[in-house]
Amino acid sequence: MTETIELPIWLAALAAVLTLVAIVTHLFMPGLRWFMRRRVEQVIDDVNNRLNVDLPSFMLTRRSTLIDRLVYDPAVMEIVGEEASRLGLQREEVARRAEDFAREIVPGFNAYFYFRIGYWMARKFLRFFYRVRIGYSDEDALTKVGKDCSVVMVMNHRSNFDYLLVTYLASRRSALSYAAGEWTLFWPMGNLLRAMGAYFVRRGSDDPLYRRVLERYVQMAVDGRVPQGIYPEGGLSRNGAIQKPKLGLLDYMIRNFDPAGKQDIVFVPVGINYERVVEDQDLLQHRDEQMISKRGTLFVVKSAFGFFLRSTPQLAYRRRARFGRACANFGTPVSLRDWLSRQQTDLRDLERTERFVLVARLANELMGDIAGLIPVLPVSLVATAFWEAPSRQLSELDLKVRAHQLVGEFENAAAHVYLPHGEENIALEDGLQQLLARKMIVEDEPGRYSANSRELALLEFYVRPVLHFLPSHRAETD
Repeated sequence: MTETIELPIWLAALAAVLTLVAIVTHLFMPGLRWFMRRRVEQVIDDVNNRLNVDLPSFMLTRRSTLIDRLVYDPAVMEIVGEEASRLGLQREEVARRAEDFAREIVPGFNAYFYFRIGYWMARKFLRFFYRVRIGYSDEDALTKVGKDCSVVMVMNHRSNFDYLLVTYLASRRSALSYAAGEWTLFWPMGNLLRAMGAYFVRRGSDDPLYRRVLERYVQMAVDGRVPQGIYPEGGLSRNGAIQKPKLGLLDYMIRNFDPAGKQDIVFVPVGINYERVVEDQDLLQHRDEQMISKRGTLFVVKSAFGFFLRSTPQLAYRRRARFGRACANFGTPVSLRDWLSRQQTDLRDLERTERFVLVARLANELMGDIAGLIPVLPVSLVATAFWEAPSRQLSELDLKVRAHQLVGEFENAAAHVYLPHGEENIALEDGLQQLLARKMIVEDEPGRYSANSRELALLEFYVRPVLHFLPSHRAETD
């Protein structure tokens, strides 16, 4: 019992490693899992007590369970069989492809990460760059949305900051799940987005197997009452104006809707605007091509990293200035059940062509609601005054007079004009300083300003989101 046993160094090292693994596996990990499970349960209890929309069980289901449920869904199994016959492949081989697609698409929502870490990160990150505001919210209508409804927030896509902005502003009402582009799948971005509830979409894919797997996941999430955020435009606006809606995700969500069922789908329109869009120069330079798909993930990551390297020291030094305001308005919810009742139809009874006519009508109406909610910020106000007459020089008095007229025109069109502290003079000064700092406006002589002829496209980029409110320009934007 007390004799010395000699072992080779490699064997002793192996024994030590195995002992360490055993200790971690059987002692440390169970305790860590118990601790994390307790923290998650505390977060869920806290969230369910303070949210108007409870966290649905679908969001709290294990990711592996959701993947299995999706892969063995009857509609997915049917397309697997069809694709196997069409391509002359073994059914198991096609089923493995379907499983790969499911693993790529399905999120792994973590309530603790979303409400404790994700919310904190979004808040700190946003408030470092912007002064975040809710300009308007139809609280009376929003509080009447039932807990048995599937809530879908539909919004214009102004910037990649939109995800953080709406997540942060809506965090006290719901936990939103977004469709993220496949370019965000790289580590660690993909893992973070999955923990925040995002699911991944290959935009423009023509693979029928992939499209069916994606369709069924979206329908399962809607049936599971997962609150979602979608951008009907499908991508960032490259000229600032609202784009025509794309119908794919919206059609997936509503094509199987039962108007007589217990569960309704409620669309909440959201209008977003910024006094500075961080991607504005890139969007203007790549108006006629898909920047992400053409240049690839590496280009996007390098561009974003370069921007933060350039801007962070400046913002840290001039913290109070930031990039101006980021503002969102939340409008009146639209019940799909009520909307279909007015159309006197059931989408399940229609052929694809007829159904898409109605889906397009709904999408256009929602985009109209979104357009009416886009905030008119101080930069929007001042930029419009100079963009209308780019060759004209304006004195401070001229600018005040025109800004006052524009406020009246916007308000007559039921636009939500954001005036800091309710003062037009403060809005005018804020907007003017922002545009001067970016050289979109130049001071020709003390107290007299004009548009920079080399930056007219950039100036227009900040006018386009609100131009449809003005009667004199409404026909141009229709």
